[in-house]
Amino acid sequence: MIHVCSLARLAETVEATGARRVVTLIDVGTPVTRPEVIGVADHLHLEIHDICEPSDGYVHPQEHHVERLLDFVRAWDRAAPLVVHCFAGISRSSAAAFVTACTVHPERDERAIARALRAASPTACPSRLIVSLADRLLGREGRMVEAVAAITPHTPCVSAMPFRLALE
Repeated sequence: MIHVCSLARLAETVEATGARRVVTLIDVGTPVTRPEVIGVADHLHLEIHDICEPSDGYVHPQEHHVERLLDFVRAWDRAAPLVVHCFAGISRSSAAAFVTACTVHPERDERAIARALRAASPTACPSRLIVSLADRLLGREGRMVEAVAAITPHTPCVSAMPFRLALE
């Protein structure tokens, strides 16, 4: 099970779900307190801004960031849930959750995963840059990008409610 939340809801989401691994996708320099039950090796911390192209003073998601995400989720034994979060729980984290589901279930249809994401959260708006990088790295030939495009638009919000994305 993958749980998605905002930074403000990280500790309570980890506690409520029994998660033992966390993916953080957050702006450079934003303080993040790793929940005590999460070991250092079980916390992937990616400092990237929520942007889709290079911009002075910002770090856009790049292939090496997505490669680290893929390696981290491939090492996840799925014995306990995974929590993925960004600042608001809307874009970077929902993209990482979608990418995670596509990674651990390479046989599963991308559109089905995207529809499950939309059903889980009307506010999810996966970062198209993260998804497109993962699509290429996973050899999905544009299907991940197309699947995410098919679930737009999203319901705008400032900070999303936590949600879960089932892997079945």
